[in-house]
Amino acid sequence: MTTSRCAPAILPLLLASTAVAQAPSVAAGYAAKMICSTAFVSGRNVKAALKEDLILAAPESPLFARDGIHAVPYRVDRDTRSVVAWVPGQASRRAVYRDGLGCTLQADSAPVPGPRTKALRVVAVRAPWPLGDEVDTANLPAGVDRALLRAALDSAFAEPDPSHLRRTRAIVIAWRGRIVAERYAGGYDANTPQLGWSMTKSVTNALVGVLVRQGKLDPKRPVAAPEWSRSDDPRARIRLDDLMRMSSGLAFDENYTGGESDVAKDLFLVADAGAYAASKPLERPVGSRWEYSSGTTNIISREIRRVIGNDSAYLGFPHRVLFEPLGIRTATIEPDPSGTFVGSSYMYASARDWARLGQLYLNDGMWNGKRILAAGWVAYSTTPAAADTTGGYGAQVWINRGTAGGVRPFPHLPADAFFFLGHDQQNVAIIPSRGLVAVRLGYTPTRGWDLDRFLNGVLAALPAKESASH
Repeated sequence: MTTSRCAPAILPLLLASTAVAQAPSVAAGYAAKMICSTAFVSGRNVKAALKEDLILAAPESPLFARDGIHAVPYRVDRDTRSVVAWVPGQASRRAVYRDGLGCTLQADSAPVPGPRTKALRVVAVRAPWPLGDEVDTANLPAGVDRALLRAALDSAFAEPDPSHLRRTRAIVIAWRGRIVAERYAGGYDANTPQLGWSMTKSVTNALVGVLVRQGKLDPKRPVAAPEWSRSDDPRARIRLDDLMRMSSGLAFDENYTGGESDVAKDLFLVADAGAYAASKPLERPVGSRWEYSSGTTNIISREIRRVIGNDSAYLGFPHRVLFEPLGIRTATIEPDPSGTFVGSSYMYASARDWARLGQLYLNDGMWNGKRILAAGWVAYSTTPAAADTTGGYGAQVWINRGTAGGVRPFPHLPADAFFFLGHDQQNVAIIPSRGLVAVRLGYTPTRGWDLDRFLNGVLAALPAKESASH
């Protein structure tokens, strides 16, 4: 390796007080993992990405406490396709890239295991999107207002408030199965894989939907977790449905303001994210209360791995049953050090490929005449969680039902709208009554993005009502 390839650089990040022992390890893990994925999954320029993603965002970083900025040096090694980051005198972490699996943090001193399978590579098809990659936005379908559509995109990329930047990177609008508009910020294009953060939870929903179709999972059955294998353990009552609907009752601190929170440890510290979440005690009766938890999704990921059984088959599962059938070529779901996909947070894909996933749900789980998801799975996923008093959450997807007589979460959008939503305002919106799938990717950690207003502008450009034939 050469010095020029791995010369150290400095990354300012907010860390918790050094009196808190694990926060430096979380911070170093965050830096190593995110820089590794930026360089080797998205293929972006690291220095430019850090300036935009982390350095400018440091005062508003959701992952660390706000009592001081510390220097986090990092080193990118392109020969070994790895990144090391460290908090001087306190912690050092390493992330390694593997083809088809993206970047994985190294746990303690143990090396990241080599891949046991190769990701399937889907060949580009000369056919109109979504079956292929041909897109024609010059000739729009009848009834689509080009001026209003352009105005919606202009607004998405505008920066009217310097204190609340939008930083939109990609927009894809698909109507009746056809892309009618798309736009990208400088440095991004139709093939750039971008991190979906918690939109990955909805991809985990799809993987469960495949296994339900295959008869290998049943949401009504308890989850066979070793942490609660004793019959007298009250956690043994937790069903897959309780996890899918964020109603397990397990204690899990989804707090983004400190390096000691459960979500920070789950993503950037522990070797087995699902085991860490499953080890938590009940803090309330199973099914009695809705509480958002990335940990519960990672328990689901581990359950998928258990059901599949063979690790090689598991690592290739998303590609084989989801990405390959849909013609998705840019997607990567990254595993934790134990080899389980971080189903809560770590999927990268291009905006067009995120739109393909949205189109699968718009098509009720069907693709090109073939059933991918279980019959009735989309209806199940968009049924309000019984424990959610807001009527805004289904099963690993966000919905727009609202409570009886109350206000919908997105009041200007139809009640049948549902969403994949991710940190920093990653959005895939699906509106069946209007035949719409809309993707927005960007970096907006502050109040700069109004999804309700944006989609209302898009809908104004489309015919008023979707016909029954579509």
